[in-house]
Amino acid sequence: MPLHFSEAELADRRARTCAGLADTGLDGLLCFRQESMFWLTGYDTFGYVYFQCLYLGADGTMTLLTRAPDLRQAQQTSVIGDIRIWADRPDASPAEQLREILDKHGCRGKRLGVEWEAYGLTANNGRAVEAAFDGYCTLEDASRLVSRLRLIKSPAELTYVRRAAELADAAWGEAVALAEPGAFEGDILAAMQGAVFRGGGDYPGNEFIIGSGPQALLCRYFTGRRHLDAQDQLTLEFAGTYRRYHACLMRTLCIGMPPARQVEMHRVATEALEAAKDALRPGRPIGEVFDAHARVIDAAGMQPHRLNACGYSLGATFAPNWMDWPMFFHGNRVEAAPGMVFFIHIIIFDSEAGLAMTTGQTVAVTETGCGVLTEAGLDLIVT
Repeated sequence: MPLHFSEAELADRRARTCAGLADTGLDGLLCFRQESMFWLTGYDTFGYVYFQCLYLGADGTMTLLTRAPDLRQAQQTSVIGDIRIWADRPDASPAEQLREILDKHGCRGKRLGVEWEAYGLTANNGRAVEAAFDGYCTLEDASRLVSRLRLIKSPAELTYVRRAAELADAAWGEAVALAEPGAFEGDILAAMQGAVFRGGGDYPGNEFIIGSGPQALLCRYFTGRRHLDAQDQLTLEFAGTYRRYHACLMRTLCIGMPPARQVEMHRVATEALEAAKDALRPGRPIGEVFDAHARVIDAAGMQPHRLNACGYSLGATFAPNWMDWPMFFHGNRVEAAPGMVFFIHIIIFDSEAGLAMTTGQTVAVTETGCGVLTEAGLDLIVT
């Protein structure tokens, strides 16, 4: 079986989740987040694009309801023993089938937590769940119950994160080697993703972000490729991914001699990154990380050119994105703790000047602060 964790570790995760259910007075949890299913059982699939639910009772009972294509997927990648299938047909009602399954588990009249905040639960399917369970039992939002437990990584998880960081560094090396006048963005992307695959890595939770020229000021993937000009800029945001665990890097490279303004933007971005890392300390609210980065950028007169968040947690995540909860923004009271992994990104986009500058690293919270997991340097790359 391609289990990436010991059965003992998976059992411990479920036991802690069950304890969390008991603490909140819940009798069970309806998991719709694929990240939760993976973390609790090892179940690895993209089948969550259809209706799929893992029931975890407060007593440890587990039942997965999914489609036929995922039967063997669940059997081979998870420790789930009770797998039920809903059939594709015009009158299919998996939400009602789920209620019937839970009735056998004695859930009538009980209080169940639901991961309403899940890409695997569309609004339409969510309404179907509400309708099927109306008058049957009480449904309460428990979207972050497992997410909070997933925040602190085990030693085994950190091993995968460190390997992902090595793959991110390998991808960065390919980008630096290829970024020059006339280079085709498609070749750069192919080499970067190829480095991850050659290293035994996986597809990331979302596409690698690449943009040059005016599009270097974009921090989302978009379709279309261009060749780099003799005087250009190239922004890259990407991840090494191993066993679904992500480690990210972000950089803006300069093609040809950059203007003085862009060199200054790099200095400010690097200083802001160091300030953010210094603010990431166990026992402190992570909103202070954002505030530290903002103070540096604002003092340099670049406040209009920064964003309202500067990073987020990383872990084992599935499409459509690798961003995990929580995020660095002003006022976020979630406290950092040893074992948490974050991506800190500094983004300065000066639309008036048409200039971009970014930098970012993946870090792990330690007993005294944080340590950088990726090794790519912070110097401004000029090719």
